[in-house]
Amino acid sequence: MTDTAENDIQGLDFQTRKFNIHLVSDATGTTLQGMVRAVLAQFGNIEPHEWFWPLVRNDRQLKRVVDAIQKKPGPVVFTFVDNNMRLMLAEECDTLSLPCIPALDPLIKGLSSYLELPVKGIPGLQHALDDAYFKRMDAVEFVLRYDDGQSLEGIERADVILVGVSRTSKTPTCIFLARRGIRAANVPFTPGVPFPKKIAEMEGPMVVCLTESAERLVTIRKSRLKADEDGRKVLKNDYMDIEKVEEEIKDCRRFCAQHKWPCIDVTKRSVEETAAEIMFLLQKRKAKKNNAQ
Repeated sequence: MTDTAENDIQGLDFQTRKFNIHLVSDATGTTLQGMVRAVLAQFGNIEPHEWFWPLVRNDRQLKRVVDAIQKKPGPVVFTFVDNNMRLMLAEECDTLSLPCIPALDPLIKGLSSYLELPVKGIPGLQHALDDAYFKRMDAVEFVLRYDDGQSLEGIERADVILVGVSRTSKTPTCIFLARRGIRAANVPFTPGVPFPKKIAEMEGPMVVCLTESAERLVTIRKSRLKADEDGRKVLKNDYMDIEKVEEEIKDCRRFCAQHKWPCIDVTKRSVEETAAEIMFLLQKRKAKKNNAQ
């Protein structure tokens, strides 16, 4: 290989690949978006321009999408249950020499084969106004009502209660769990403030402690504080002192250990990863209860 060719190849390693990608769905498309973004995250040096086409359910709507794909060519990923719509889109992509990828087909075919059942072929079934939908809405309302320990009346209805010092992602984790139909509440562990006995004595909800490294916690707290009079006042107290914060975290972990509550370190975790760990703990708890019956 010549030096010039080798330099050209090395140069490609640092070149950002820009491209269009079209996501076409006969439903809301949120499942499709999540799948595609998860896959794209596995590639380096890319800059995709995402074109999102939800609720495409007739020929006229599909024609509008195809026109856009012709103007901005790029891979097409779709979720259609209607065979005619699938064929029309595939034929157009074939004419344009573009990949046309049915995102859910492998999963649907695999499960259909195992269950020996046909698919219903109705778009958007996962978003139907069924019991699961209303359960999610109830869970979202629950999170808002019991955020940051603002109310304890009725909190025993929670599936899980998150405990932790300030800025350990308790609220966003609760919101993510609510979107999965899980009633989640959170109660702060605050230095010098007695922890509610009601929470410590409850047997119904699962209580989980969220903790974080002192260094990251101080960084987050600094970024959240506004440069106003209240902010300057807070900056002078223990809220920002690294040694005090370390002690605050230790006290919280010690308190939770005394009550045998599981503890999750969220320092290097995303909200989604933390929520996934909590859902796994809930699953184990449920299985343990069922086995004991």
